[in-house]
Amino acid sequence: MTTADQAASSSLTGAGVVSVCALLFTVASFWWLNARQGRLKTWEPHAFAAIIHSSTARLRLPLVLHNTGPKPIVVQDLILTFPDEPASHLPLLWVSTPSRLQPGPDEDVKLPAGFVVPGREAQQLFLEFEAPFSGFVPEARDYKVQLQARVGHRKGWRRLLTFTLRAANIIDPDRYTVYNNAPVELTKEDQRRADAALLELLQEQGDDSAPGSRRPRRSSHDDGDADTSR
Repeated sequence: MTTADQAASSSLTGAGVVSVCALLFTVASFWWLNARQGRLKTWEPHAFAAIIHSSTARLRLPLVLHNTGPKPIVVQDLILTFPDEPASHLPLLWVSTPSRLQPGPDEDVKLPAGFVVPGREAQQLFLEFEAPFSGFVPEARDYKVQLQARVGHRKGWRRLLTFTLRAANIIDPDRYTVYNNAPVELTKEDQRRADAALLELLQEQGDDSAPGSRRPRRSSHDDGDADTSR
């Protein structure tokens, strides 16, 4: 083979490599920008609303859900679990999507329904969870909580967020109101009130479980507590 033929062959080989690399780059760029399946991200809430009775516990969380990929993600269902607590503590079910964090009689409350988080977008949602007839009455301490989701493109429950719920801040459990979830120190008076209120709930729960005891059930229409049962 002459020098000219060798040069022409090397030129063709180089051009082919460049063409293949350009094609692969185009395909990979298209997939990354348009077809890649992302994941949902969310962050620990700085506040929460809570009401706790001897037969039910209800929490409302302000959350931001961010889809990291270009394809939309369908969220089918959500639950809250307490992984470090006894198995008898039922998970808190998603019961409504209210319009704000502070509960009230004039708020717009929607029943739980699947929703879509578009690609590369974030949504702020207020999500309400409830554990009817659970054996879970929180003590005045921190709890490890997991938010799990069922999404359209995956099977089963997927862990979305693990955060600390500071139940010690719940100083008036019979009133559905907002509490700070930041790691701040309570005053001694607030800590005493929280301990006393949650201890009273534990005693009520013990009385309800005693043989032959019959206590009137609280109405689900307590002050500021919207009817969100499903």
